Amino acid sequence: MTAQRIPFFVPEIGEAEIAEVVETLRSGWLTTGPRTKQFERDFAAYVGAKHAIAVNSATAALHLALDAIGVTSGDEVIVPTMTFTATAEVVIHRGATPVFVDCEADTLNMDASQLERRITRRTKAIIPVHYGGQPCEMDQILEIARSRGLKVIEDAAHALPARYRGRMIGTIGDVTCFSFYANKTITTGEGGMITTEDSELAEKMSIRSLHGMSKEAWKRFTAEGSWYYEVVYPGYKYNMPDIAGALGLHQLRRADEFRDARRHAAERYAARLADMPQVCALAVRDHVQHSWHLYVVQLALEQLRIDRAQFISELNKAGIGTSVHYLPLHMHPYYRDTFGFQPDDFPAARAAYERIVTLPLYPRMSEDDVDYVVSAIAAIVAEHRR
Repeated sequence: MTAQRIPFFVPEIGEAEIAEVVETLRSGWLTTGPRTKQFERDFAAYVGAKHAIAVNSATAALHLALDAIGVTSGDEVIVPTMTFTATAEVVIHRGATPVFVDCEADTLNMDASQLERRITRRTKAIIPVHYGGQPCEMDQILEIARSRGLKVIEDAAHALPARYRGRMIGTIGDVTCFSFYANKTITTGEGGMITTEDSELAEKMSIRSLHGMSKEAWKRFTAEGSWYYEVVYPGYKYNMPDIAGALGLHQLRRADEFRDARRHAAERYAARLADMPQVCALAVRDHVQHSWHLYVVQLALEQLRIDRAQFISELNKAGIGTSVHYLPLHMHPYYRDTFGFQPDDFPAARAAYERIVTLPLYPRMSEDDVDYVVSAIAAIVAEHRR
């Protein structure tokens, strides 16, 4: 096996981030404090949101959002089946039931045309996931939600920075949840952010993110703080520490740079793969700005003598890291067995799963790196073409 030449992802951490983390370590303030609070202010300003609450993961963000809007036992929340398990597991953690929706065959985003048939009197919210960094059809989703009195919580773990019809993701739904995991556009190692225009929801989520202690309880260890606090809700330990906030402050300043680098690599992939019908890029809608978190292709398996698993194995032999996003939720043992799903219950997601491969994509990826990946794909196709 060839040593890995092109990894699936490489995080981009600069000297400014390192210096800020070192200074944080030396400051003696490691947990939630001034750097995290500055990160919240800067992030809100960057996306144009009224409120931003930093947390320790996008999963925590989604859970807090559901808690704040009052999702509880007996409720239903509509989620796509083509997503990571976090989107649905937080619904279960609230005692509610995730109701799955199939994906669009060409973008793998939630198929908004199927939403209304999934709504019942128990439906409380819709969680659209901006798959790979391409925004869902938010106009249609919001129109349906507003007509039924439902909340919209955007899972934007992939979608920073992204826009829908000129509007920044983070300012459209009732609540938006971002991820700063290691392979996201910006990273804090582990971490997430919640944005909302709703001041009441923002206060609930902020308080509940730190054990339900009274507002700005983190200040109790500062000169202007007080030892006295009250628990006003049985909250969670979801706060972001200042070490992570220090990373986020400088990563955020480079978000546009990182997105542009990813876009450049994605455009080169698209150009080089355009004449290879066996490997099809996902569609990109004209009215969105894609964040290019992922570059996903679908294999035309009817034109190949190998399946997706062998295709990935051949890329691995060439030293190229890949992944698959995702095995649809309804096909995972837990969801399948708990809710009695069959693979063909969501046929577009099932069909896509058998064909999708996520190629390497990261800011420092050079044109030569992209060309190496495409050349390896071309060689595999040439050898295994029907």
